[in-house]
Amino acid sequence: MKFATKAIHAGQEPDPTTGAVMTPIYQTSTYWQKSPGDNKGYEYSRGTNPTRKALEDCLAALENAKYGLAFSSGMGATDAVLRLLQPGDEVITGNDLYGGSYRIFTKIYSKYGIKFHFLDLSKPENILPYINDKTKLVWIETPTNPTMQIIDIEGVAKITKAKNLILTVDNTFASPYLQNPIDLGADIVMHSVTKYIGGHSDVVMGALVTNNETLYKDLWFVYNACGATPGPQDAFLVLRGIKTLHLRMKAHCENGERVARYLKTHPKVDKIYWPGFEDHPNHDVAKKQMRGFGGMISITLKGADLQETFRISSNFKVFTLAESLGGVESLINHPATMTHGSIPKEEREKVGVTDNLLRLSVGVEDIDDLLEDLERALA
Repeated sequence: MKFATKAIHAGQEPDPTTGAVMTPIYQTSTYWQKSPGDNKGYEYSRGTNPTRKALEDCLAALENAKYGLAFSSGMGATDAVLRLLQPGDEVITGNDLYGGSYRIFTKIYSKYGIKFHFLDLSKPENILPYINDKTKLVWIETPTNPTMQIIDIEGVAKITKAKNLILTVDNTFASPYLQNPIDLGADIVMHSVTKYIGGHSDVVMGALVTNNETLYKDLWFVYNACGATPGPQDAFLVLRGIKTLHLRMKAHCENGERVARYLKTHPKVDKIYWPGFEDHPNHDVAKKQMRGFGGMISITLKGADLQETFRISSNFKVFTLAESLGGVESLINHPATMTHGSIPKEEREKVGVTDNLLRLSVGVEDIDDLLEDLERALA
């Protein structure tokens, strides 16, 4: 099946009891057993639930993978991957990273003797000097949050496969519609389902998908044992959101390009980060591994201090000043004090996350209203 068909049908069969077309919300904690251990495939909803299973099968299909696992948040999914490691292991990751990922790496797992290397991953070979017999995992985002760095997934995968390392790709900014890291050699794909996949800012959820049966079993053990699993109501809402993912992403991309081209020549904008521009670093890689450039854009404001940046970010009427991204509504975010506030100032500023940087999640509203809002707020 093609993407749009999978988004609507994958993992979702008519309910065998009633014929219901939409997957029912199985609001149950436990399941009847004919005799001890003789059940219908479901025992307890922390580990298995039919509504969640339908979602997991759909997510796997969208990423061209065999196995999917849904978590109660993107950080819950990230935590499950990190639980595959042992004290003394080392991880290679990017120097532009979601603040929550940086926080769990440095404030939680580093305490257990796991070492993290934060690198410029614009060239895959940059990881080579940091690989040793303790290296177990390479974790990348592409596009990165918030400076939209593009990392060559296929190039990194060739190295990780040769060195027998696990490659995990945070695919949140692209969504499965724009990019499929499994096809490019990744072992695990992570999503903050809260964002584009859910798409309506009404659910917090994460997901992991993989083609590797051993990794799936190891991750499922963590998933079941540690219990960061979502309830059936949230799974139902995400299944509903996925049905329009292909339609929404087209609109996000179209509006994103219009907004990016408007901002590129705006007198108040100093720098703009959007991978669709030919002068964006690794634009050619983005063009090769993505099917569009998305609706995420970051800008720095010319000559603006923190107070002026706050004033402008609070002056929008259509864009909402808020955390998160990927919903149908347009959002604006100040990474330095919001999503990336947990990263030390000197570290985030090394990669351009300065006090005058704003991140835009361009929604699917009428483009004329979005451009008018930008013109008014930036005046």
